[in-house]
Amino acid sequence: MSLIEIHNLSKHFSVKGRGITLRSPVPLVSRHLVLRAVDDISFSIEKGETLGLVGESGCGKSTVARCILRLLEPTGGKILFEKRDLAGLREEPLRLMRRDLQMIFQDPMASLNPRLSVRQTIEEPLRLHETINQKEREERVLHVMDQVGLDRELLSRYPHELSGGQRQRVNIARAIATRPKFVVLDEPTSALDVSLRAKIVLLLEELKAALSTTYLFISHDLSTVKYLSDRVAVMYLGTLVEIAEAHELFRHPIHPYTKALLSAIPIPDPDIKRDRIILTGEIPSPTHIPGGCRLRGRCPLAETGCSEDVRLQEVNSGHWVSCHRTQRL
Repeated sequence: MSLIEIHNLSKHFSVKGRGITLRSPVPLVSRHLVLRAVDDISFSIEKGETLGLVGESGCGKSTVARCILRLLEPTGGKILFEKRDLAGLREEPLRLMRRDLQMIFQDPMASLNPRLSVRQTIEEPLRLHETINQKEREERVLHVMDQVGLDRELLSRYPHELSGGQRQRVNIARAIATRPKFVVLDEPTSALDVSLRAKIVLLLEELKAALSTTYLFISHDLSTVKYLSDRVAVMYLGTLVEIAEAHELFRHPIHPYTKALLSAIPIPDPDIKRDRIILTGEIPSPTHIPGGCRLRGRCPLAETGCSEDVRLQEVNSGHWVSCHRTQRL
């Protein structure tokens, strides 16, 4: 059963650009450009599932997450949460849905209010979204602290008095305080050192099992994505190019971009060599996206037919790919 269903989601930004006219006495002319950060994508997330979302920087991963939670207003499309379209909700109905939709941000320091103590930070969503009294709020705060492994002596501390790992645990505690059904993990370990990353990943896995939570996990760390995710979706330049079960995608990637991406994963054995696939050429500008397959200018397998539009199609059971070459096989 799908908890989240995304249909034709798009997010475009209007930006100011400059056009150059060599014969004009005024060479620089301002104009408005449309940046297509997310462009007509569709996918679903099953209840209790972790969907990994990967791709290089700037491909639109975080924009997708922020649109789902309505932190950014989508340009078009539907965002169905338990069959209810979040994209069409106004302020008060959307506010009532917030308790079930939470996000853990990338930078633990930047996402915490420096004026709020740990107690106040965790208690804030309970004040906003729960109809419980002060005693019940206090009990919930202490329970959540225990769940994420934070010492209760830290309750009166402020963000600047905490370590990086403690700050991220406070972020996680705040996100799960309302017992949400869906949580976006936007690179939750990227700002931490390696030893802390492992602890946070294990914590997130334990919380998922304990709370039956559904995750959208955004990360550049493909090894962590493989470990934590049930399925993986690959983004390139604002669109999805491949979706499959995690074990299937890592064993048998099909799209040329996915293959190149996975070939960059380091192997912790100096005696084992991996053939790197390096895509040459420049990444197209999101304000001037070419027609057809968006990878064709960099793809080593590009053909004439790649200039035609292509969409995701199921090539194997549960394995969806957006590639002309694959779909002709």
